[in-house]
Amino acid sequence: MTTSTASAIDDLLAAPSDSAGLRKAFAHFPNGLVAIAARVDGRPHGLVVASFVPVSIDPPLVSVCVQHSSTTWPRLQQARSIGISLLGHDQHRTAYALGGKGDRFAEVDVHDGRDGAIFVGGAAAWIETTIHAEIPAGDHRVVLLRVDRIAGSAEAEPLVFHGSSLRRLAAAD
Repeated sequence: MTTSTASAIDDLLAAPSDSAGLRKAFAHFPNGLVAIAARVDGRPHGLVVASFVPVSIDPPLVSVCVQHSSTTWPRLQQARSIGISLLGHDQHRTAYALGGKGDRFAEVDVHDGRDGAIFVGGAAAWIETTIHAEIPAGDHRVVLLRVDRIAGSAEAEPLVFHGSSLRRLAAAD
């Protein structure tokens, strides 16, 4: 073990696992960004999360984590179908728009799916889902979503959240 690795581990073991320490540690782990959106009573609602995980092939399930404090999730819970768009590397503005306040969809290219699901144009992949289960987990809830339909773009690269910044992937040589 190198001296710098040993020093980093010593620092880690001495640090409390408070929210600041967790945020600093989690910043070292890259995540893809997904838009979750649907129409409820004719109005679009959506948010962006960096906690998307494939869960199961049979049955086909994915999961996202949503803060308990979210004011958008209670609206999305009412949707018959929810669209998930795996954002592409050039969709920084879309990510910021859907994560912001006000009219989140004003400048977002949206396409309607079945039963109210909304998809973001230009994404790397699209998944139409229905809520399968919700599990309380600390200050978040883990939402299991059943995959009903799926499509992808072979040439699209994902948008990644890493080090508290939006980034694109680069192939290792």
